[in-house]
Amino acid sequence: MRKRFGIGVVSAVLVGVLIGAAIQPVMGQTNVITTAIKLFGIGYVVKTYGDQINSAINSLMLNNKARNRDMTKVVPILSVGIGIVSSNPGSYIGAAQVQGPAAAVNKVQAVAQIEGSFLGAVRLKGLVPVDSLNPLAGDLHRVYGVGVTALVDFQL
Repeated sequence: MRKRFGIGVVSAVLVGVLIGAAIQPVMGQTNVITTAIKLFGIGYVVKTYGDQINSAINSLMLNNKARNRDMTKVVPILSVGIGIVSSNPGSYIGAAQVQGPAAAVNKVQAVAQIEGSFLGAVRLKGLVPVDSLNPLAGDLHRVYGVGVTALVDFQL
């Protein structure tokens, strides 16, 4: 089962990246199409395998005596360009595990990652559980009572 899960994750990410690379020169819309395909690929992986990823994180925590007590789930993590001006503009996607009371966790659709810098020497990142898959800069709808307990990195 783990092998099939790994193959599914790798396949979805590769398809997204390869299609993005093939379409990008043809369409001339470098950022829009590539971003949409990556968003779809990672979003699909999180939606399809979120329960298995969540279970793996919970097992990792339990095995290291750091068990989660409240409800958890894995959602996409999206970077949004708000706050302090960042030296690394653009949008990125990954996944995060959120934890909290079931009623609040069920409202969370994504985690918004707000990036910026302070005095040009300190990099800042805020992780905010939100109730939308399309968090808009300056108009986040935070879900209170929920925290981020893990980040999931996809190797390309």
